[in-house]
Amino acid sequence: MTTLARRNQNWLPSIFDEILNNEFVHTSNAAPAVNIKENTANYTVDVAVPGMLKEDCKISIDDYNNLVISVEKKNEEKCENAETHYLRREFSYAKFQQAFVLPKDVDKEKIEAKVENGILAVTLPKFAAGEEKGHRLIEIQ
Repeated sequence: MTTLARRNQNWLPSIFDEILNNEFVHTSNAAPAVNIKENTANYTVDVAVPGMLKEDCKISIDDYNNLVISVEKKNEEKCENAETHYLRREFSYAKFQQAFVLPKDVDKEKIEAKVENGILAVTLPKFAAGEEKGHRLIEIQ
């Protein structure tokens, strides 16, 4: 009983120490909404990124044929003068990353993306009918 009471007493000050030492910096790792559409010509991935600019977004293809979408926003604004400081600061940092397995019929060389009205739209064109999909016949000599 003494150990449990001691353990419960120790966690409370550490929470306050952690909060006060971090100056109320809040990190949001909540995943934004994602819509994926398909038509005969392409796939489209729409990611909700309100308040983000194209400079905050990064799109790549990793070694495992995954489309990796990363969004990171850092707000490093300082107070107007030395006498002012934040008492609470919750909107200083946001980060998100998600990977999507690319279908085999996506032409990776023609992928395009844009940020407009709070939506990151990634267009994944499909190979045209009869077009080579990265396969080739190797001639035997």
